Amino acid sequence: MGKGVLLIISAPSGAGKTTICRKLLARRKDLSGSISCTTRRPRSGEKSGRDYFFIERDDFKRKIRRGDFLEWAIVHDEYYGTPRRCVESQINRGGNVILTIDVQGAMAVRRKYPSAILVFILPPSMAELKARLAGRRDPCDNVAKRMANSRGELAAAKNYDYVVVNDDLETAVSRLSCIMTAELLKTSRLNPSHLTSALA
Repeated sequence: MGKGVLLIISAPSGAGKTTICRKLLARRKDLSGSISCTTRRPRSGEKSGRDYFFIERDDFKRKIRRGDFLEWAIVHDEYYGTPRRCVESQINRGGNVILTIDVQGAMAVRRKYPSAILVFILPPSMAELKARLAGRRDPCDNVAKRMANSRGELAAAKNYDYVVVNDDLETAVSRLSCIMTAELLKTSRLNPSHLTSALA
């Protein structure tokens, strides 16, 4: 059995990546998620162990020193990281894993996994992005900070393999699923013995 596929999703805050990935996971049984760790406070409705592992900064820093993260970064003044052991064990067993991480983290993971598939989720417009952030009821300065950061994140989209515009949720999920299917069917991902047996 070959290694599984690592699908990485990034987007500016408010572009809808978490909702898209949740729906994709519900649709595709050949894909599993990875729960990130963060030091930020939970938003309304979020639960630790389902949306993120919400941990204290000192605990996060201890995990950094132990090498527990596949990647980690400071985003909007908070720490975010992907637990390494869980992702690597799934990939090595042939499982397909989706990560929703920021631009810094995506580039760090690609250096370790050059075959990873990188998809950037775009909002329909900057005005719509601002409206979505405002709808979260975050403090105004937080919205302004995230809007400022989003411009730098959008500039990094050119480094990704695919771009999906989230102007309609179901369409965006379908397009992401199509990308996953196409990547799984690439000859470069096939076990050479499968091709040999098919031609025998």
